[in-house]
Amino acid sequence: MKKIKYTTTIFLSGLLLLATSCRDDMTEINSNPAQVTEANISYLFAQSVINFEPSGYLLWFYNAPMTFRWGQMGVPTGGFTSTFTQTTATGDQGTQYINVLKYARDIEQVRSTMSEEDAAKYANIAACVDVLTVYLGIFDSDMYGDRPFTEAAMARYGGTLTPKYDKIADLYSLWLETLENAVTTLTTSTDQTFPPNQDVVYRGDVDKWARLANSLKLKLAARLLSQDKAKALAIASEVATNPAGVIDGSDDDFLFNKASSITGGDGDKVYHWSNGFLEGTASSQRVIDFMVKNKDPRVRFFYRKNAWNSTIVQGFFDQGKEIPDYILENVNYTESGGKKTFVSWKGAGEPWVRYYGLPVEMNAAQNVTEYGDYFDYTNRSKLKIGDAEKTFTPFSGFNQEMVIGRYDFTVPTLPGGPVIQDLDDNPWYGMYLSTAEVNLYLAEFKLLGASLPGTAQEYFNKALSASVEEYDLLASLNKIPYYGKTYDYDPNEEMIDLKSGEIAAMAANADYQLTGNVALDLEKVYVQQLLHFTMYPTEQFVTVRRSGVPRENSTLIAWENFGPTVPNNAIPRRFEVGAPSPTDLMYQILLDAYSSQGFTPGSNQDGTLLNSERVWQDINAPQFGQGPQ
Repeated sequence: MKKIKYTTTIFLSGLLLLATSCRDDMTEINSNPAQVTEANISYLFAQSVINFEPSGYLLWFYNAPMTFRWGQMGVPTGGFTSTFTQTTATGDQGTQYINVLKYARDIEQVRSTMSEEDAAKYANIAACVDVLTVYLGIFDSDMYGDRPFTEAAMARYGGTLTPKYDKIADLYSLWLETLENAVTTLTTSTDQTFPPNQDVVYRGDVDKWARLANSLKLKLAARLLSQDKAKALAIASEVATNPAGVIDGSDDDFLFNKASSITGGDGDKVYHWSNGFLEGTASSQRVIDFMVKNKDPRVRFFYRKNAWNSTIVQGFFDQGKEIPDYILENVNYTESGGKKTFVSWKGAGEPWVRYYGLPVEMNAAQNVTEYGDYFDYTNRSKLKIGDAEKTFTPFSGFNQEMVIGRYDFTVPTLPGGPVIQDLDDNPWYGMYLSTAEVNLYLAEFKLLGASLPGTAQEYFNKALSASVEEYDLLASLNKIPYYGKTYDYDPNEEMIDLKSGEIAAMAANADYQLTGNVALDLEKVYVQQLLHFTMYPTEQFVTVRRSGVPRENSTLIAWENFGPTVPNNAIPRRFEVGAPSPTDLMYQILLDAYSSQGFTPGSNQDGTLLNSERVWQDINAPQFGQGPQ
């Protein structure tokens, strides 16, 4: 486990490494120009890390609500209606990779001015920045297709201001080659300059960077399956047998925080913003029910407890107010003289009884008789005591403090009761590639026929255990509500920390075991990928899109076919690309790029168009709800 605390002075000092040097160091640097270059490249690397951001705030604010509902892994708080396929503004335009690519170009330029011997000392740093760039390139192309890459971020070094759009097929080949070269460099280079204090990810441990580079190839392979299955399986086999190894254990996981404090600035690099998101999106009933039924501890880390602790339940009893049926079903209570008294929680008890999702069925919010307890909560879950009144949300939203470190939490208390808040700002830890993800890919590829040293069940079991442990660690590091504390308000409140034996109990369930039925086993692997990617909405949607899972009529998490109201082929599979302005320098290049991909540029496009006009890596993938093909 890595607990790394650095201040952003490491990254942002205008004096590069000089800011923390002693007088003798400054004398050495002033007398040796090569040392200045060394400091500059180290600074550029550190800057690339701090600018590495696959999921910025606007992605969560705009993009995530769309992808969660299009993949039925989240539900609008107003329920699904015929308009759920409409697109909104998007929080990125597939350009996050530029924020790191520009530093790769800078490093390349600086090295070109050095002697061959001196330039060779920074091969590892350059390789690491290449790995970060490829990661973001994969991510940014998922929803937009072709990207300017080979000619991008070169204008300051004599390149063009109008870079060409590279085809995704070509980029995947280029990125695969880049990662292979990075693995070779990181495992063979000697006499390297790589200051550990400039690397908050792995502290300069190039063996771990090599495992990251090798493992990242699996993301490309997964996205190639619909276009070139044989190549995808070959990549997986090569990755699994590469001497560099793959990410394997918490020390290898691509999981870190960028800084624990900051001098100046708004602190977003430390805390990962402060604003809320997904206010209009809740968890899915089918996802929550599946996880709770199987006692999956991750449900506690992905989603918030609802507001109905036992004290709130008793408050409703005392006021003679009805309680939502699905909550009351989990309550043991006595009744005497018309007064009800909470005794205990039924079944699995706390904290499991605090997680409920919203129904997925079309127009459920309009069916007040059947679904009113879920959607009419502003009336049915409202309680007034004296002059004070509060509404208690009966379903679970996404756990926002898993994504941001400056989000304030208020404990649900009765109207007129105490105000109990968690207002602490916590430096944020993010996870970008992990042991669980790697092994879920390996399980998938093994089932699809790849030649791998392990069995699908071995990879699957390892992935399940690692995923739970990884999210428990993230919940701890990010200090989410109810982790390690109960706030001393409700006597029946329980902490959400992972408990001994929970992983084994979860894995013993039939839904979490492979049986030899390849089709069902593949679906189980995809379901686990979807769950693991809950806090990574784009990655999750890509998995929905390429797998056809959730599957209609599934015994695991079932896809709801909204046809004829909204047939499956009317749900978008990518974001819109806007019509360029004729005054844009890139005008004709953009038009040609869209045309070559078969994209119709414009806004407010219907879902049928955005379903049929697919990005290259999505062509031939199963339709929503079809399941693995």
